[in-house]
Order: sequence, then structure tokens, then C-alpha cells
Amino acid sequence: MFEKILKTICCTIDWVVRQAGLLASFIMPLLAFVVAFEVFSRYVLSSPTIWAFDLSLFMFGYLAALGGAYAQQKRAHINVDILYLKVSHKTRCVFNLVSFSLAIFFLVIIVMMSYGKYEEAIEFDYRRQSEWAPPMFHFWIMMMIAGGLFIAQLARDMMAELFFILTSKVLIEETQ
Repeated sequence: MFEKILKTICCTIDWVVRQAGLLASFIMPLLAFVVAFEVFSRYVLSSPTIWAFDLSLFMFGYLAALGGAYAQQKRAHINVDILYLKVSHKTRCVFNLVSFSLAIFFLVIIVMMSYGKYEEAIEFDYRRQSEWAPPMFHFWIMMMIAGGLFIAQLARDMMAELFFILTSKVLIEETQ
């Protein structure tokens, strides 16, 4: 029963993070279009836009931040393999638990700071210092969502690692 509940929680988190990663992937072609349009507008039409640079910065930030949890899900983050691959699976699980705990600690700080920045951006109508001057609040909302997704993925991974340490069974087979 407990194993089934854990599997359901893990599968739900996997699904949500996968969908967020898929949505974030659609930002890349839009980003490429915005940059290409700016280059065309600047060098062919001799009429640069006032919005393309800011928009491309926001889109890149969204893409990088929202892709973090998906990269964690796919185990695409950097690992120190020289030691990691020479130890047993249970020891790797302990290494993962320590690093995931540290990551969650820092991500919680990022989410809390982002919330504070969001409140300031709303209260003082913070805008990007550029000619276009778009508002900044949406960026902080995205940082809170991205941090929350990353924390959820790390918590899911911690559940799977703890399950293996306690039972010597894999909770969910990883599909790469």
C-alpha cells in the first residue's frame, strides 16, 4: 500500500515536470525567431526594435529556469563520476540524498527571495531599465514556479533513493 502511494506521488511529479519541460521547449523556437527578427530588423531594415533584447532575455531565463527540473529528471546535470561510479548503488543513493538536500535548501532560499522580489516588483512597479521598460513581476513568478518544480523533482528523487536504501528495491524503473 505504502509503495503504491509513493509510486503514485513519484509518477505525478514526473508527469508535471515532464509537461513543464515540454512547454519550456516551445520557448526555444520562439526565442530563435525573436533574435532572428531583431537581426533582420536591425541590419536589413535599419530599424532595430526596442523590445527584442528584453524579450529574448526573459525567454532565455524562462527556458533555463524551467528546464532545470526536467534536466534533473533526465539526470542531465553534472556529476563527479570519478568517485560516484566506483561506489555501490546504496552509497550513490547516500551521495544523492546529501546533494539533493543541499540543492533543496538553496532552492527554497531562491523561491523565498523570488517571492520577496515579486512583492517589491508589484508594490513599486519595477520595470526593466530599457527603452521598452517591461514590468518585472512575471519573471519572479516564473522563478517561484521553476524553483517549486525543481524542489518537487528533487523530493521525488529523494523518495526513490530512500526507498532503495530501506528496501533494496527500485521504486520506479528509470526510463531515459
